[in-house]
Amino acid sequence: MSNSQGAFTSSLIDRTIREQIVLVGVTIPPDTDADTEASLDELALLVDTAGAAEAARMSQRRGAPDRATFIGKGKAEELRELCLMVDADTVVFENELTPAQQRNLEKILGRTAIDRTAVILDIFAQNAHTLEGKAQVELALLRYRLPRLRRGGQAGFSQQGSGIGTRGPGETQLEVDRRRIQRRIVKLQHDLDELQGTRQLQRKARARTRLANVSIVGYTNAGKSTLLNRLTSAGVLVEDRLFATLDPTTRRLSLPGGETVLLSDTVGFVRNLPHQLVEAFKSTLETVAEADLLVHVVDASAPDPEGQMLAVRTVLDDIDAASVPELLVFNKADLSTEAKRLVEPGSVAISALTGEGIEEFLQTVGDRLRALTTVTELFIPYERGDMLAAAHREGEVVSEAHEDSGVRVRARLDAGASGKLAPWVVA
Repeated sequence: MSNSQGAFTSSLIDRTIREQIVLVGVTIPPDTDADTEASLDELALLVDTAGAAEAARMSQRRGAPDRATFIGKGKAEELRELCLMVDADTVVFENELTPAQQRNLEKILGRTAIDRTAVILDIFAQNAHTLEGKAQVELALLRYRLPRLRRGGQAGFSQQGSGIGTRGPGETQLEVDRRRIQRRIVKLQHDLDELQGTRQLQRKARARTRLANVSIVGYTNAGKSTLLNRLTSAGVLVEDRLFATLDPTTRRLSLPGGETVLLSDTVGFVRNLPHQLVEAFKSTLETVAEADLLVHVVDASAPDPEGQMLAVRTVLDDIDAASVPELLVFNKADLSTEAKRLVEPGSVAISALTGEGIEEFLQTVGDRLRALTTVTELFIPYERGDMLAAAHREGEVVSEAHEDSGVRVRARLDAGASGKLAPWVVA
């Protein structure tokens, strides 16, 4: 990659030293002060994960955002004094800033002003390791930065060539940078389309195995990777920090009833997940939308598990996965008594770390998957032993009775198996 391209993919937060950050949250109805404080607490965790430290925080109530600075000029001056007092390098807003608001704030504050989206993008940039993951994050970063390009201190006119058709004013550096980013976006999108084609071939190959697909979803740091490792010894990175793993992992899992399923771990979700990331990771998240069952892992020890569940379901709706059947799993039961209180009919409480409740969880997954299939009655002549074998291989045989001319079978079959065995279905 050229130096000019590399300049656009560098991290949004300088981690050569631990930066001092002032956090800002604005309460706008219908949100409450408690909502804002909880959001700032989470923002502090995001900033820490990005490699910086909270130096101070400021809150404000407004009926609506100020168009120029979001918080108003007077509050911006007050924020500037706070930054000088704590010697802060950067100000991070919980609320999303427009490019104009960001520029105006930086003029008043005399320091960098970014929003929550920029912090999340920075964390994703640190944690992407695969070719696809890096391309997805870079695409999201460029889409975020493109409208925020600004002219430097000088006009930066440059003549692009000489001769007929090239005379006259050259392009500004801003226009050159904008065009370069747009070309890079097109290239990344093309690369991701090719990778998506490969992923679709892999999914088709998995579909031919006729194995059910189970996807683990949940809020970031809820314990999804720990659960995958507990169940399949997948060896996925597990760290007590936000967005520790971004790249999806799929493993085979044997259930107590003898069925084998494909179990996939996915990127963690968070409140107000940047739409640039949702768009960039859409091909990866198709695994979730196409699953037969979602295992929604909830951190029972979190301060607001219900709010985290709502945030996850909001993202699921964004990626057209809201209709996929869901099994709620309240994790970290070893750390909190809340897990037992939160459990509702059809959900389970576990500790992915200690193994508590795992047997009940596996049994429940099997029960849920069986409930999603239809019990079909077949009558297969004795001379078609191959079809009897197919019924056992591609479905779950519930009962089998031998009669004079054949075998009467009741089996749970998915749509594909039902089509293959349709000639022997008893009306």
